Formats: sequence, C-alpha cells, structure tokens
Amino acid sequence: MPSAVGLVSGGCDSAVLLTWLARHFKVVHPVYVRFRLQWETTELAYLKHFLHAAQIPRLEPLTVVSLPVTDTYATHWSVTGRRAPEIRSDDREMYLPGRNLLLISRGAVLCAMRRASTLALGTLRGNPFHDASEKFRNQMGRAASLALGQKIRVVAPFSRMSKAGVLKLGKDLPLHLTFSCVAPNRSRHCGRCNKCAERRREFKAAGLPDLTRYAHKG
Repeated sequence: MPSAVGLVSGGCDSAVLLTWLARHFKVVHPVYVRFRLQWETTELAYLKHFLHAAQIPRLEPLTVVSLPVTDTYATHWSVTGRRAPEIRSDDREMYLPGRNLLLISRGAVLCAMRRASTLALGTLRGNPFHDASEKFRNQMGRAASLALGQKIRVVAPFSRMSKAGVLKLGKDLPLHLTFSCVAPNRSRHCGRCNKCAERRREFKAAGLPDLTRYAHKG
C-alpha cells in the first residue's frame, strides 16, 4: 500500500479521517497547516492530545507547517476574533477565502517531499463552498501532478457523508479530545459559535454522548 498525507485540523472529521487513512495506506503523514487564525493555538493543542490518546497505527509524527494569511485576510473575523458567526448564523458565513486552495497547494508539495501519492481532506457532504467540490479537488490534483512531476490524487473520502455519519464511524475514538470552535474561551469550546452549535447538533444526531467542555451552555 502507498503512503498518504492527511490534512488535519483538531476536529472530529479529521480524527476519523486519520483512522480511515490508517486502514487504507501503509504510511500516513498527518499535517496541520497553521494560518495564524484566532483558534489555532487551542485547536493544535487539542490535536496533539488527541493523537497521543488515540494511538492510531501507521501514523508518522504530526507535521505543523506555517502559511500565514493574516496580511491577506486583514480584518476578517477569523483574524480579529470580532463578530465570529454565532449559533444561529448561516453556514455560508463560515467561509474562509481560498482555504482549501491553500491547504491543497501546501499539502501537495508535502506529498512530493514525502513521496506520497494521495492527499486527503475531511470535507463532508453539504459543504457549500466552491473549493470543497469534487471538480475542484480533481483539477487541483491534476495541476499538482503537472507542477510536481508525480501523480497526486486529492481525495475526500467522507464527501458523501454527514457529520453525524462520520461521528458514528469514530464512536470508539476519544472524540472529547477533538476541537471545533472558532471563538475558544480559556481553552474551552465557547458554546456560542456556529461550530459549537453544529457540534452539539451532530453528536445528538449520531446518538453519541457529547462530552465536550463548553464555556457556555448555548
């Protein structure tokens, strides 16, 4: 089996993605791309705790790379921390301009450096953004293959699944050590943002206990 690079955050989808990759590839390189956004320090700490606790086989040590966007995003809420999308916000307000474009570009270079043939993301069904489509992933894979001189597939194995469905796949993982919040409060989930609302809703839909420590009940 060949090797793969998995683009990961601290969230549930990434956690389950790593277990899927470990079943399908001989070697898995988890990669966290740091954009210097408001929640990343907390998210990265959770990710490291999760990886230590989960002990997923075939994983190489976590690679953290830096790709700052603060000069480009400027006054965007993800940089300033002001007016982050709240519980009742539309998911489209969560848009981070070109995020998957940047992630895939950086991940593809790492694939070339690690001699990996596959780059994986945890994109789910219903993602409303243009850079989350299968067409986009396929075209990025072709462009990366041409640029880097090796075949690179860009895949999203959960792209036809709901978050609740993915949570069920990972029900035996320490999901309480995952993190999905854009406005952390003293290293805890805020309980008031769009991502916290989604987390509560999807754990309930999956029929799983939500052991998340929320700063506010929401």
